[in-house]
Amino acid sequence: MPTDNFIRVAAASPITNVADIKFNLKNIVNCIDNAIEQGSKLVVFPELCITSYTCADLFWQQLLLNEAIDGVEHICSYSKEKDILIAVGAPLIHNNCLYNCAYIIFNGKVLGIVPKSYIPNYTEFYEKRWFTEGIGIVNKKVNLFFQEEIPFGTNLIFACGDFKFGFEICEDLWVTIPPSSYLSLMGANIIGNLSASNEIVSKADYRKDLVKAQSARCMASYIYASSGVFESTTDLVFSGDLLISENGSLLQHNNRFQRENEVITSIVDVNKLNSERLRNVSFRDSTRLIPVEPLQINFEFENLDYKNFDRYIDKHPFVPSNKAERDIRCKEIFNIQTSGLAKRISHTGVKKAVVGISGGLDSTLALLVMIKTFRMLNIQSENIITVTMPGFGTTDRTYNNAVNLCKKLGTEFREINIVPACLQHFKDISHDVEKHDVTYENVQARERTQILMDIANKEGGLLIGTGDLSELALGWCTYNGDHMSMYGVNCSIPKTLVRYLVKYVAETEVPKDISDILMDILDTPVSPELLPKDKNGEIAQKTEDIVGPYELHDFFLYNFIRQGAEPNKILFLAKEAFKDDYDNEIIEKWFEKFIKRFFTQQFKRSAIPDGPKVGTVSLSPRGDFRMPSDASYNLWK
Repeated sequence: MPTDNFIRVAAASPITNVADIKFNLKNIVNCIDNAIEQGSKLVVFPELCITSYTCADLFWQQLLLNEAIDGVEHICSYSKEKDILIAVGAPLIHNNCLYNCAYIIFNGKVLGIVPKSYIPNYTEFYEKRWFTEGIGIVNKKVNLFFQEEIPFGTNLIFACGDFKFGFEICEDLWVTIPPSSYLSLMGANIIGNLSASNEIVSKADYRKDLVKAQSARCMASYIYASSGVFESTTDLVFSGDLLISENGSLLQHNNRFQRENEVITSIVDVNKLNSERLRNVSFRDSTRLIPVEPLQINFEFENLDYKNFDRYIDKHPFVPSNKAERDIRCKEIFNIQTSGLAKRISHTGVKKAVVGISGGLDSTLALLVMIKTFRMLNIQSENIITVTMPGFGTTDRTYNNAVNLCKKLGTEFREINIVPACLQHFKDISHDVEKHDVTYENVQARERTQILMDIANKEGGLLIGTGDLSELALGWCTYNGDHMSMYGVNCSIPKTLVRYLVKYVAETEVPKDISDILMDILDTPVSPELLPKDKNGEIAQKTEDIVGPYELHDFFLYNFIRQGAEPNKILFLAKEAFKDDYDNEIIEKWFEKFIKRFFTQQFKRSAIPDGPKVGTVSLSPRGDFRMPSDASYNLWK
């Protein structure tokens, strides 16, 4: 397991009694033990949890304040040899001012103290009655009775290798520029928020969105822990809201209003976060806005064992698992594709478009995009010239689906059999027609493209490309054959998503007779049909038997390009995600195939036609991805 990439973090909300420090400590310790038992290396507690948040004017009582520091010392002593970073809330007197602070504790020592930068004093909050704002406090030192020269300030970064922690407190998240924004620019990739946020109607949803948005903006993990239902209910109710987010995604959350000690944990992928920051130039440029130099406090975990790997790994990272969300995504993608094609058609002034239809998924999607675009531009569907070009491997099933779909959609349909032209070409280049090699296949692909290009010229139209992102990644296209077009509408859509886009149309946008054709196309094996049919007239050449399952390749592609992950990590994640679907040896075999084909086929991607970027991964040489066509893949073997 690549433990250097992952760390388990925890958010805790202990049972508390207002101003009952001994009682509170017992429950805080209970939560620490729980977090350790689950393999966590960080646990974030609520704001002022040692005293409780709702002590009000009791915060002026010297006994309470002294006992609170005794409580911090107790947690320090308890933390010895525990190998977990603890962020716990308590007040601090410094220079005759009272601060609301996060005490960061590790292995018997307070590593640093972070004051709350912004003190709310509006609506139901009046913290300025007791506390002083910590904004502007940097590079200070404080002495406690059990430890001296403790770093005190808002610029503290707690670092263990690539794991860098920063902390803020409640209101800090709600301001225009949260301290965590600066902490992330200082290097913190894991942010803890010690909070006491009361509940009013709809506030929880807003708070969740705020946590997710800040984790996305900071490209960080954000751990949020709020006070629970045992705070004073004189005027307010608290719910013990616990949230763990990572770069905009919510990894874990609890059911609020619990009446027991509660700890939630999740595994965070810090390597993924660092990769996001590395590729984001705007993040790098923003580091110039850091108001002060960070003070980095180094410490070292004994180990990074996160115990069982329970982080959710999406097998299909390009495809939302929730149907409602997936339908929204499909609609958005169609809008992007049709808008891109509409702009190209209106710019060129053409009124016609040409597409080759095979009865397969990709050409079907391209045709559906063209139909939708022409309707949007108020151009008749008869101006779409659909051409089916049966060859040596064309089956009755794909042929009939192609013919029926084109006719029912109202396009101008043409059929051109390429067998005679290919036989002539074999003769011209002295190729044995019985030799079913790459030349045999590519002759057919290039013949089809030549026909389509020439029809487009003759009719004054655009040839629309049908190839998808997965095929481009693997180089599964014939150079200057189906590789080429005048505009490629599917160029950044992976094969796993193509399938759902066609299904979306079948289920929501067309009458039943067309839907039935689309559903049969979805059930047809993926094939270029360039080799002769089998003895039963069925498809003999199945793409996934040759290059491997597209769901694996799309998974490899996402993690390789989007995350910049190393091979051992990609394989680890793939084996976790697909453990119920493929043996480890199969996954390793196809990953090796993916890497080899991805590197050796770059020359095709260096010369692809224009087409719209749809998702987070694109291989266009003019946009997202620039790679030498002759780069070696030895490092990634």
